[in-house]
Amino acid sequence: MNTVEAPVRTAPLGYLLHLADNALVLGQRNAEWCGNGPVLEEDIALANMSLDLIGQARLLYQHAATVAGSGATEDSLAYFRGADEFRNYTLLELPQSSDASERDYAVTIVRNFFYSALMLLLWEALQKSKDAQLAAIAGKSFKEVRYHFRHSRDWLVRLGDGTTESHARTQAALEHLMPYTQEYWAPSAIETVADTEGRPIDVAALKSEWDDLVNDALQEAGLRRPAPGTGLPQGKNGQHSDHLAPLLAEMQSLARAHPNALW
Repeated sequence: MNTVEAPVRTAPLGYLLHLADNALVLGQRNAEWCGNGPVLEEDIALANMSLDLIGQARLLYQHAATVAGSGATEDSLAYFRGADEFRNYTLLELPQSSDASERDYAVTIVRNFFYSALMLLLWEALQKSKDAQLAAIAGKSFKEVRYHFRHSRDWLVRLGDGTTESHARTQAALEHLMPYTQEYWAPSAIETVADTEGRPIDVAALKSEWDDLVNDALQEAGLRRPAPGTGLPQGKNGQHSDHLAPLLAEMQSLARAHPNALW
């Protein structure tokens, strides 16, 4: 008897790149604290989280390269695409302060909290993806993001319920970053295509749970939730802030200077 093998399902390339770009860009931003952390323990913690994120990006780029074909590799996808080809959330490419001057640890903590709260829910949902490879990546990533969420939430509460200065800095970081989270819930072509192909990645459906996670932490920290803002960032549609291109230029410089090098 002839048996018909079930077709191998893969998530759309654009969606895989969106997930990979998110992880890579935030991993690169968090790595800026290596050697600059406020205390040694945090220097190490953020470095480890950066490695987690870059590890997630590698797995996703490897999968995306297989889907893309035509000789694509994880390195070509990470190092040889321009800023307009990246599909990460604008939130993740912003500098470590609201005015692009000195680093502000409150900005880092609030950003990590906003993002890890989302990915805690999204990675859990993606474990049910019909793309078996993506589901496996989601399973590994979910274990990592549980720590990322706990770390950022603990620090959010500590800073909000700490000194007058730490509270003020954290509230200012919330005011600065909250508007960028509206991009999470706005529909995009890459997510619409993926959703119509039957994969459980309707991010907008996660908003209520995300709100609960955020509101619970802010209440415990004694912080006020800012208004969502009126502008809508478009990073996942390839329209980025002025901050992404310099970040990528630094990250990609060695690979582009020696494109055929073997390490």
